[in-house]
Parts: sequence; C-alpha cells; structure tokens
Amino acid sequence: MHWSLAFIAAGSAGLGATAGRRRLLLSQAKHRSLAGHSKWSRRIAGLIPSVDYDARHFFRCDGAPDEVVARREQGFERLAAVFAERFPKGHALTAEARDGLSDLQFTGSYRVPFQFAQHVRAHLGVSAFVERSAGVIVTDVDGNDFYDLTGSYGVNLLGYDAYKEMIREAVAEAGDLGPVLGALHPLVVDNVARLRALTGLDEVSFHMSGTEAVMQAVRLARYHTRRSHVVRFCGAYHGWWGDVQPGIGNPVPADRTYTLAEMSEKALQTLATRNDIACVLINPLQALHPNSAAPSDNALVDGGRNAGVDRAAYAEWLQRLTEVCHERGIVLILDDVFTGFRIARGGAAEYFGIRPDMVTYGKTLGGGLPVGVLVGKAALMKRFRPDRPVDICFARGTFNAHPYVMAAMNAFLRKLDEPRTAALYDGLDERWNTRAERMNLNLAAAGVPVRVANLSSIWTVLYDVPSRFNWMLQYYLREEGLMLSWVGTGRLIFSLNYGDADFDVVVERFTRACERMAANGWWWHAPDATNKSVRRGILRELITKRLGR
Repeated sequence: MHWSLAFIAAGSAGLGATAGRRRLLLSQAKHRSLAGHSKWSRRIAGLIPSVDYDARHFFRCDGAPDEVVARREQGFERLAAVFAERFPKGHALTAEARDGLSDLQFTGSYRVPFQFAQHVRAHLGVSAFVERSAGVIVTDVDGNDFYDLTGSYGVNLLGYDAYKEMIREAVAEAGDLGPVLGALHPLVVDNVARLRALTGLDEVSFHMSGTEAVMQAVRLARYHTRRSHVVRFCGAYHGWWGDVQPGIGNPVPADRTYTLAEMSEKALQTLATRNDIACVLINPLQALHPNSAAPSDNALVDGGRNAGVDRAAYAEWLQRLTEVCHERGIVLILDDVFTGFRIARGGAAEYFGIRPDMVTYGKTLGGGLPVGVLVGKAALMKRFRPDRPVDICFARGTFNAHPYVMAAMNAFLRKLDEPRTAALYDGLDERWNTRAERMNLNLAAAGVPVRVANLSSIWTVLYDVPSRFNWMLQYYLREEGLMLSWVGTGRLIFSLNYGDADFDVVVERFTRACERMAANGWWWHAPDATNKSVRRGILRELITKRLGR
C-alpha cells in the first residue's frame, strides 16, 4: 500500500467507526458551494423569482452615470441595427422554428443572465441556422462567414473538411449494406482492435451518445461490485441522466449519488472508508475549473468566473484518486467523451498518466456521426454471470454499431494513424498555450479587462472587472465574425486545423470586439464595487421581488 493511502486509511479509522461519523465525513467531503449540495440547490432554485429589466433599467442596473448609460444605449442600438441588417433570413428562420422546437426555446432563453434576456432577445436575436463550412469558416444562411470557435461542442477536432471526407468514406464503405441493424458490419472488428490498442483495455461496447456510454459504465460498475452509489465531483458533467446530474436541471432526487469536492483530502477519506461506493466518475475537463460547473454567459452576473490549469497538481490528484479506488475495489470511470483525442492521442489517461478501469468516449470518435463508446476491463464489461444465467446486466440499443457510424469511426481511427494527424499532437500543449499567451498579451496591450485560460484547445474567457455586463462581449464577438455556441464566452473550442494565419485573424477580431465594448461603457463599474457586492445587490433585488415589494 502506498504511504499516502496508508495515511488516509489510518487517519480515517476512527471516523469510520460509526455511521454517524461516516455521515459527518461525507458532509465534510462535499464542496461548500451550492453545486456541491444538490438538494439545497434545487430548493433555492425553486424560490428565485423571474425579473425582467425594462429598457430603462437595463442600462442603469449598476448605477452607471448618465454619460455611461448614453454610450451603452448607443452601442446597443448600433449592434441591433448591425444584427438586423446582417442576419434577416437567419432571424426569420429562428423565429419560425422557435415555436415548435423546445431545444431552441431553451438555448435562446439562457444566453445571458435572465434579468436581461427579454430585452436582448427582442433586439439582438442570434440566428441558429448555418448552411456550409470550409476550413475553419462556417457560413450562415445569410451568407455571413464566421471563424468557428464552437468546435461543435467538441466534435470538431480535426476540422470540418476532415469529417465531411470521413462521412463520404463511410457512405461509400457501408452503402451496399445500408441501415441493416442487429448484424454487424465487418469494420466493427477493426474498430474494436484499434480501440483496445489505444486504451490498453480489453473489451468494447458501442452506443449512440456519450450519455449512454456513461450510463452503461455506471450500470456495469454497480452490477459487478454489488454496490449502490456513484461518486461524481462538484461541477462535473457526465450527461443529462438523473444519477449523474443531481441538483438544478434534474426534476428527481439523485439519492444514490455522492457529489464530493475535487482535489480534497476529505473526499479521499470518504472513498477509503465507505462500503457502498460502486464507482467514481472523472471528467478531465474539470482540470480547467475544479469544483465549478462548465462556465456559461447566462450565469455571468459579475466578474467572478475563474479558470486555470495546474497540470502537475491535477495529475497528482488523479493518481492518488486512482490508487484509493483500486485499493477499495471502486471502479474508476474516465469520462473522456469531451477530452478524448483532444488533449492527447491517448486521451486524458495518457495526458495525466493514469490507468482507469473503464473509459467512455463520444463526440469526435464517431467521425462526425453520433456515437458513444465504452471500453473497459474484461471482468467489468461482462453483462452476465456464467454461474447465475438469469442474473444479467442488460444494455442494448437499436442503433448501436450502426453500419454508417462504424464506417465513419473507422475512418477517424485510421486518420489518427496518418503522419499528418500525428504531427498535430507533437507539441500540442505548447502550441495552444503559446496561442493563449499571445491572445492575453494582445488584450493587455489593448487595455481591456479580459483574458483567457485554456486546457490545450479548450478555452474560457475571464473578466477582471465586477461588471454586470461582461456577457455582452459575446455579441461584439459575433459582430466581428466569431461564431460562439449558446454558452457564449464560457467555452471556446478550437479545431486542431487552425493555422497561425487563421489564429492571427481571430486574435485581431477578438481584440477589436473588446475595444468596442469598452468604448461603449459596458465595463464601467463603481469604484468600490466588488464581485461580492454585485452578487449581494442582485440577491437583495431578488428577495425584494420575491416578497412583492
């Protein structure tokens, strides 16, 4: 036993003596934020009233002087005119689709903090429709070209042209078979072999999304350990199903899920002393913002967004976590749906130097088509007990191992082995860290209160002022032809085919957007304002509305 685990076990022996002490330790192992306490977060969410700022209060909610308000109003009106002129067809299609498309209603309502949302939607509506892509450019239905910073939620690793070619290859390869389901296309054999070689694990199962792959991993962990509970870490996303998304967004309690603080000694002690934990889920993306949910502009009420990667510290945490799990017979599941193949060819296991029991993949592995994959140790992947033939762990899906998906996946896996693709991984971290540094130097030289933090090609935008309007930057960026997802500046995802010339244009346009936003007064704040005082002011406003005053 490693000395650190021995220390944890020894230090936890007394605490594990009674159920009451184990509950106390579990409570101490939770993160102190609301995100670490799912029941309280749901209760409080149910108490928050709707507040819609009218046109006058919208620009004055932070007590800005009249001169600053006038600049804001002029800047907003100019942006509204630009959007109306550039995106008429896109706006019309979005308005037509919104009434019957619930997904669009949701994303359209949560681009900015809810107090501002109604006025923004009325004047700065974002088109949801695009029609073609080439290189790092996406063109919308009005013919406007955008540099893509969305990464298609992580799918676009190698560039859209590469995935279009993979899909063409898939149609050609599997076209003669077509959508014959149940039976397998011969390419499945090569896919399994390649995935086993990439991961060093034994067996593979195919699914249709990353969420499904995680569901299967958790179900198998419970089946083989005969334990009930799942551990996830505060802020981590593992799909939208109930057991891994406790708190806000889940209408039912996740009673068999423990949400613990990441990089916490108490969390390790909890794992070392409890006997009901079947598995631990890791989302390596949390290295960018431990114990915080994925950043989104709809929650950007001040300048308090934090992010930054300490690769060595996070790797040490994961290694200690792995050791505790292996000692305790807890299944360690690496959720590499987002980071798989993006931060290293061998994913987060290679990047952080760990050996998980199971790995889930999705997004880019499908070669541009929907996919989920689970790879794991043979003892954990078996769905039945030979000595108990009726005691099975069922998991099937109509479209699992769809011929076109298997063919597109095979094209992706073969492309990984091409020298040109391998070259993208040489110096990957250094390349993107240098680019982030260059962006920050440019922003500092422009004198704007904005900087970026990154985990390789996954970026988030940070703000150095306690402004209530930091979220406005997403609209200035769109004006400059930079395409963002619905979370705005919370997450920028670059594809690896970005060359230096393309990136230079992004830096230039990003900086110009910040300068325009500064000139329009959105970053004004009272001299004594802090992020805490801003949040307290919002809380007072909500309490007043709740009490009907």
